[in-house]
Amino acid sequence: MPRNFEKSDLSWSELKDYEYKKYNQLKKGDLKVEVSETAYRCPFCRGKKETDYLYKELLQHASDVGRSRSRGAREKAQHLALEKYVSKYLVVKDRSQLEPGTSSECLKITDHQPDQLLVYPWVGIVANIKTQRGEDGRYVGESGSKLRDEFRSKGFNPLKVHPLWSRRGHSGFAVVEFNKDWAGFKNAIMFEKSFEVDHHGKKDFYAVKNLGDKLYGWIARDDDYNSKSLIGDHLRKNGDLKTVSGKEAEDQRKTSTLVTNLTRTLEVKDMRYKEMEMKYLETSTYLDLTMEQMDEMNKSRNEEIRKMQQSAHDHFQKIYLEHEKATSQLEAQKMQLEEHEKQLQYREAKNETERKKLHSEKIMNERATLEQKKADEKVWRLAQVHKEEKEKLRRKIIELQKGLDAKQALELEIEQKRGTIQVMKHMREENVEVQEKMDAIIKEIKEKEEEMDAVEALNQSLIVRERKSNDELQEARKELINSLKEGRTRATIGVKRMGEIDNRPFLAAAKAKFPAEEADEKGLELCSLWEEYLRDPNWHPFKILVDKEGNCKEIIDVEDQKLKSLKNEYGEQVHNAVALAQSEMNQYNPSGRYTIPELWNFKENRKAALKEGAIHLLNQWRVNRKRKRN
Repeated sequence: MPRNFEKSDLSWSELKDYEYKKYNQLKKGDLKVEVSETAYRCPFCRGKKETDYLYKELLQHASDVGRSRSRGAREKAQHLALEKYVSKYLVVKDRSQLEPGTSSECLKITDHQPDQLLVYPWVGIVANIKTQRGEDGRYVGESGSKLRDEFRSKGFNPLKVHPLWSRRGHSGFAVVEFNKDWAGFKNAIMFEKSFEVDHHGKKDFYAVKNLGDKLYGWIARDDDYNSKSLIGDHLRKNGDLKTVSGKEAEDQRKTSTLVTNLTRTLEVKDMRYKEMEMKYLETSTYLDLTMEQMDEMNKSRNEEIRKMQQSAHDHFQKIYLEHEKATSQLEAQKMQLEEHEKQLQYREAKNETERKKLHSEKIMNERATLEQKKADEKVWRLAQVHKEEKEKLRRKIIELQKGLDAKQALELEIEQKRGTIQVMKHMREENVEVQEKMDAIIKEIKEKEEEMDAVEALNQSLIVRERKSNDELQEARKELINSLKEGRTRATIGVKRMGEIDNRPFLAAAKAKFPAEEADEKGLELCSLWEEYLRDPNWHPFKILVDKEGNCKEIIDVEDQKLKSLKNEYGEQVHNAVALAQSEMNQYNPSGRYTIPELWNFKENRKAALKEGAIHLLNQWRVNRKRKRN
């Protein structure tokens, strides 16, 4: 639908009928536009502050409102009808407003006859310019630019002033050129009048014997044009003779021809505009449907990706817990053996059997450590492999996006070609060349459709590969979480249990509120109580905020009664610890309400990337290897 009629309760065809109805009312005279011969008024803006317009101002007003985005559809249809009526039926009536000055206006200020021959383009003559003999014997006088500036300051607005030169130098005469329009004619007449008022006109120049130092001036006529002098030669070379009435008739003929041509052109453009409006409506409807289908596809794909990520996260968590358990057992066993070894050395046990047993246990511990080392190396290699897989996945996603963009561009290009064919169908009967172009475009559309099918097949292949790579990436993240120890917050990269309450603020608050012997126990009991509150699905202390862009966001409700009472009784630090744990629980496991392990960057207090975890695990393995060598 054309933009001029968006957001309307009427269809496009009904609005065009309404516009045609108003246009007929203007033609029949049911709606009045003329206020006087030179003033007009908009018939659709009554009731507001009524304004009288000139012809051009009314035409501009109708065009601006008819194409405005902020006006109603009916109001825009009314003003489009007014614009069409004014351009067709008022342009000849009000032609006087198209020119800044006409011959009738100019003749009112002078006694010139309409049939008197004047030099055209309009020219004035300046005589008695002061000259003096130079060293070379030639006469020199004032420059043309100086005279031009002097006449401009008096309001005559000449274009140029040409001093006339002979073989003896400056002749004392100059020719003043004015604009070719009626404004220039008016300036030329005023130029002549100014000299006649001071008795320095043409008659005075030829009648007075003593000219004095003042300038004489007049408008060039036929006698000047036909004179055998420097003035006549210059005028015949650069101008022609015309009467005022002849020039006016010539301008009227040109204006009439221009109006006829413009009217014919407007009718042809209007017909083509209507055809393009219909085609635009069809194309816009098709593109809207295509965009809706693409949105549905993207929504479905994003949902599948979310499910795959959740599945991979759960699998990685399971592997991490198993690895953590095995590592803890090995560490405990290692500590027991070291303690046993210290006891034997302290007592200086000489029992051979005990020494052999200790040696055997040490060998078994070294083997277990070696196995752990192999497991660490395996996890590191797995992280490296999945790092490469992640890079491949990123490149595949880029290729997939490029494919989607190419598909959309092809669809839009095909629709544009089809629109061009529909327009050319209306023109092919008049032009054989158009028929040939239309056949070429049809052939190009078929090639683009085949290309679009190939792009669609490539996109489907990339989507399958993307899902497979994403599954492998999530499995690698689970393996990495299982390989790191939980709770080692001194390291930069580790595992944080999202939704777990930090008990340190509770212990500090309990020490300030209870006796020292009961403080730790009371603090832990209070922390355990609020952990039970967090696992309660019926307690949801959140509220939803909507930002300026219309996006919804859940934040902690500071007015929640439980949180307010906790803050008032135990302070802001305890309140913030519970609010943080509740936010993490709501983000990572809102339905299960139990803590979720997450790969975490403790230095920057954010979720760590898979690459960061792999690098940390590799550094840890290198440090352990150096310690064992030492």
